[in-house]
Amino acid sequence: MTHAGLRASDDDRRRVVSELERHTADGRLTLDEFSERVGRVYGATTHADLAQITHDLPQAPPAAAAAHPDPRPLLLAFVLAALTILVLGTVFAILM
Repeated sequence: MTHAGLRASDDDRRRVVSELERHTADGRLTLDEFSERVGRVYGATTHADLAQITHDLPQAPPAAAAAHPDPRPLLLAFVLAALTILVLGTVFAILM
């Protein structure tokens, strides 16, 4: 739990910017709102300052959900890369 009066660190500011990026990608913030809030984040001194910047946005999903991302996109990329290498290897073997 953070204490409102404690000074914010650079890591705290980066976490808030990441949260703002997520909310912008989800359509909750316009690019102008995002830009304005990021400026406020880097000017923030305390945890209370940072909390004020995101007070009207829903909290992030539970850490457990974020800790176990969907592996399917990575698996698909791996399979496509393997197939590409197989096809290119076959083409080169035929041409040589």
